[in-house]
Amino acid sequence: MRAALNRWRRRLVRGLQFRVLFGERSQGRDLPHTRISPSTCIECEDRLVLADHVYIGHFNLLDASGGLTIDEGVQITSHCAIVTHSSHRSQRLLGRAFATWSGPGERPGWIGGPVHIGAYSFIGPHSVIEANTRLGRGTVVCAGARVRGVFPDFAVLDGHPAQVVGDSRDGDATLFQQYPASRVNHDAWAATPESDERASASDHRRP
Repeated sequence: MRAALNRWRRRLVRGLQFRVLFGERSQGRDLPHTRISPSTCIECEDRLVLADHVYIGHFNLLDASGGLTIDEGVQITSHCAIVTHSSHRSQRLLGRAFATWSGPGERPGWIGGPVHIGAYSFIGPHSVIEANTRLGRGTVVCAGARVRGVFPDFAVLDGHPAQVVGDSRDGDATLFQQYPASRVNHDAWAATPESDERASASDHRRP
């Protein structure tokens, strides 16, 4: 009896609180194919620029205070942190004065800057993407990686700090042999010039 009750309770909670549904909105634009788990925490959502066909799973932190752009088709799995600022150095330098700082410019030791995740990238679980990072299209971030910096299209990233350890197109080439018809769909986004992607991203912003 208790086991049946527990199963019923899990299904009820999942259906009411954690079910991920299609349909979002970003910067005044409807995104009918984008899904975000209700357990994901988004800070400063007004500075988040989302494209369509994005999936953001359970228990993620998205800090958009420094500007966060997530391009079309990005998948963010679970327990990931995307942060556009870091304050722990500043907190140590200023101590109790951190909360009341009123000096010129940023607090000493403060780090902040935008994050841009390129189209059809995959962010593996328990990874961290830090401020001032730009990921190219088709990037794969391996589970548990700590990412900071600018990386090219189709990079496979792993490590602490993350480094390029492969090319995501190598794995795709093997899949094309099994699913040759999918190449047309893949090339529809992979062959898009970066300038066109930037123009598309600007369309997501409010006028």
